[in-house]
Amino acid sequence: MHNGVMIGSGDDGLKPHPWRTIVLGEVHARPFNPLTTPLRLLHFAFDTGGERAAADRDQLAAFCQSRGLPPPSQRDKHFRVSLGGAELRWEQHSEFTTYTWELPGDSRSGVFHPPASSIAAPMRAVRQPGPVLVAVDLHVMKDRGDTDILSQVFDTSSLAAAETLDDYALYATDFKVNAEGFLRILVLNRSMSPEQTGSTVQHLLDIETYRTLALLGLPEAQRLSPSISRAEHRLAEVTARMSRAKDLNDNSQMLDELTLLAADVEAGAAASLFRFGASRAYEEIVTQRLQILGERKLAGFPTWSSFLARRMTPAMRTCMSTSARQSDLSLRLARAANLLRTRVDVELEHQNQQLLKSMNARTRLQLQLQTTVEGLSVAAITYYITGLLSYLAKAGYEGGWIKLDPNVAVAGLIPVVALAIWLILHRIRRRHILERVQE
Repeated sequence: MHNGVMIGSGDDGLKPHPWRTIVLGEVHARPFNPLTTPLRLLHFAFDTGGERAAADRDQLAAFCQSRGLPPPSQRDKHFRVSLGGAELRWEQHSEFTTYTWELPGDSRSGVFHPPASSIAAPMRAVRQPGPVLVAVDLHVMKDRGDTDILSQVFDTSSLAAAETLDDYALYATDFKVNAEGFLRILVLNRSMSPEQTGSTVQHLLDIETYRTLALLGLPEAQRLSPSISRAEHRLAEVTARMSRAKDLNDNSQMLDELTLLAADVEAGAAASLFRFGASRAYEEIVTQRLQILGERKLAGFPTWSSFLARRMTPAMRTCMSTSARQSDLSLRLARAANLLRTRVDVELEHQNQQLLKSMNARTRLQLQLQTTVEGLSVAAITYYITGLLSYLAKAGYEGGWIKLDPNVAVAGLIPVVALAIWLILHRIRRRHILERVQE
């Protein structure tokens, strides 16, 4: 029953949306697993972008099947399995995959003892799915009231520690990778229940994972910064030349330069769009996890929030500044290109006007020439025709069937012949003009 409507299968049920199960399941996709103190966790995040994600799922499924364990399905994004006393929690995200190994601790052992490398045997049984991004050694142990243990385990120059708001636990790290390649996090459990321990541990692991992923935008920003500076300098040079441009060739050349420059900038922006967007999203997750976790300052040490504000925020501002510089540069390039394009269009229109004027002058000249040639043609044709007619008049006069003097007769015919020839030529020219207009 759902909102008073029976949802079932078959003809009597309602057909669900194909994504309904996925959407509803996402709310319960990452439950906080109860964790018992003492406890060691080895947490890894691997770059599995592109085709590596599918290969990672397949190799994990093969690993589970080879040991008679149920494998993850093709739709699973979160998976949990027991392996010889250790619990493996597998989570696949858009560009990375995490493997978290939960190992039982020993209350008689010291802090981070035995070393992480000696208890990482279960991890080595699973093939590494991609380059490692995060490696965390997290130790949860009972709080014995000895805060000196923090200075014994961590580098006090970068140590960040805080208590939960309810005073149920203390957590600390120096955000440094040790010789084994792990970043250590110590959680001193004062009165947390297993459910609270699981929630706190998950938030701490999320903070370190997403902090690292957010900072992936910094190398990209450092890589793009020189090219953006060169593009800005080049744009300034071209805009300075615009005021000195003399003709269409100069403007066209500058427009070509700006077009190539804009293409380079847009290519860099397209390549970094995902990285900078992901960094912003990951930073927001880190901030959210810190707020949910809650912090109360421990005397003598900065909290995680204050430490990350000093060390992480400048790097994120560099990423955001680089992204803003790209956007601003693209807009300025577009404005400069539009201005040059307008100048080129105006100059082309001016050239077209000059061309039309020269064509009109040439047409008038041709018309005058044609009129002159036409007049000469009328005179020439009239001369030849009247010459022929004069022979006929002389022959008729001598034959007696023409009484009029031949010279007088021919002289009278000259205007008639000239007019007839002019009318014929005028009709031919008019017909030719009409045919050209119709074409």
